[in-house]
Amino acid sequence: MVETTSILIKDTTLVSDSIQKTSILIQDNKIEEISNKLTDNDASKVINASDKLCMPGLINTHSHVAMTLLRGVGDDQELQTWLNEYIWPKEAKLNDELVYAGSLLAMAEMIKTGTTTFNDMYFFMEQTAKAAEESGMRAFLGYGMIDLFDDEKRKSELNECKKLIKNCHNTANNRIKVAVSPHAPYTCSEELLIESKQMARKNDLIYHIHVSETKTEVDDLKKQRNQTPFEYLNDIDVLDDKTIAAHGVWTTDDEMKILNQKGVSVSHNPSSNMKLASGIAPITKYLENDINVSLGTDGVSSNNNLDMFSEMKTMALLQKVNTLNPKVLKTKTTIDITTKNGAKALNIDAGEISVGKLADIILVDTKLPHMTPLRSPESNVVYSALGSDVNTVIIDGKIVMEDRKLTNLNEKEIIEDVSQLAKQL
Repeated sequence: MVETTSILIKDTTLVSDSIQKTSILIQDNKIEEISNKLTDNDASKVINASDKLCMPGLINTHSHVAMTLLRGVGDDQELQTWLNEYIWPKEAKLNDELVYAGSLLAMAEMIKTGTTTFNDMYFFMEQTAKAAEESGMRAFLGYGMIDLFDDEKRKSELNECKKLIKNCHNTANNRIKVAVSPHAPYTCSEELLIESKQMARKNDLIYHIHVSETKTEVDDLKKQRNQTPFEYLNDIDVLDDKTIAAHGVWTTDDEMKILNQKGVSVSHNPSSNMKLASGIAPITKYLENDINVSLGTDGVSSNNNLDMFSEMKTMALLQKVNTLNPKVLKTKTTIDITTKNGAKALNIDAGEISVGKLADIILVDTKLPHMTPLRSPESNVVYSALGSDVNTVIIDGKIVMEDRKLTNLNEKEIIEDVSQLAKQL
């Protein structure tokens, strides 16, 4: 008989669809019960959370996690210069050992700042899968396909994707899934975009792609095809409710109608867009057009961290100042974008604290100067909390951090390894 595991989060302040003082029982990897009547006898592990906020784990829908290796590379450059002169030359030196170490470092950083699920596009992705399995994180992993309009390269890129699907999809108790991830319309041929979408549909996978990150990219495509990026992608039939479009900074009103009709999710990356001066994505307009918006950090060298609490606050403030309207992106909406909407984009049964949902949960300390007084838990989460306030993280019903200590990873060893290995780049 398989031994079941149960965790009781006792007397916590729940921040989800409602704000309430309650207790939460986790059985195996699901939320079993939410009640004030639960007692210590109901679970094999009891966490006293009377001075903590309990909320869904944060969901990062666009990352390149092994770019932790490139932290501090190429600051103060626009996107194409940043890619061509700083990032791609260093990425050409990547190998299995480097990506594995960089991925472990990212997992440590993400868990310690409250992220439970991430959607990643990069290279040597089996190494990121290995790191995700060891860390206990929930991950969507895509090999970043770039063919630069070359037939032979297209075939090899699609083969890499097939290999990743075969070796990693639905591994680690289904925590790890593969996403099909062509890089962008300006680095991928039409054939690669279409064939990769066919592969995604055949295997029922997420399709993850950069779209409309910069004005230059939009202007270039208009000259080439007389179409905007989303018009082009719609024309070749790669948009649907399994598509996650990263960035979407320069989306037009007409394109928004397409995204609404097709059920496309947009992953907003405010810090990266600000740092690279790419522009401000029209998040308020997306929401007005009933388009699912989720949140991402992008890679570390364009952020320069993976802290989704920081990203939440940045997103809310940026929309307010951009629209000159303090009423947009209220705290509840901001939290939903970072949790519930991310789960919808990735099609996982998480992002909420309710019975039957996956037990991906974080506990946030409140007995801190910058979290006092706790007049509004939602306000404190968005505007006051820091990633370092996360005390305990539960993913898939397993404790992966307790009292700020990682349970599956050796943080000190990881930091020392990456500090040495990054010198190779």
